[in-house]
Amino acid sequence: MRHNVAHRKLGRVTEHRIAMIRNQATALLRHEHIETTLPKAKELRPFVERLITIAKRGVAANDPKAETLNARRLVMKEVQDRDVVSKLFDSIAPRFAERPGGYTRIMKRGFRRGDAAEVALIELVGSEYDPKAQEAEAAAAAEAGDSKPKKGLGDRLRETAKRVRGAKPEGGSKAQAKGQTRAARKVTTPRKAGGA
Repeated sequence: MRHNVAHRKLGRVTEHRIAMIRNQATALLRHEHIETTLPKAKELRPFVERLITIAKRGVAANDPKAETLNARRLVMKEVQDRDVVSKLFDSIAPRFAERPGGYTRIMKRGFRRGDAAEVALIELVGSEYDPKAQEAEAAAAAEAGDSKPKKGLGDRLRETAKRVRGAKPEGGSKAQAKGQTRAARKVTTPRKAGGA
């Protein structure tokens, strides 16, 4: 029986599971949305919401650094990136000051191709991720000529293959070009007359 045994094991030993949740929490607080499997997202949600609540309490205290410092230390136990902790206390916690909870949202995204795992997008409420908006911004930047469009892996491989092979001469393949140059060499090089 599994009485009073909380949380999913996620197929990992305890240390690996805790490290993974901390890394995902850091990424979620930095980017404000991440895509992961549904069970991982469900485990990540209470972890991140607890961190945001601690940060809110520290920001709301407004006393001379005692409560805020303690809250920062509690958060730094779980998230070791100082930039992310600063972002949490400076922008994320004040944004959720009036909200009593429910700082994250999980949206199912379908199934992953390789192993058919159910994938979900977890994001902070109020920072909705819109991939179409990013595509529109990239298209607008490309039309304006601000930046070159990024080349994909296929384009880079094709360019590399062209450099390795060299430019093909017009009018045929390399073999035909080699035959033409040999014939031209035979005509243009004079032979020595006489014996050996």
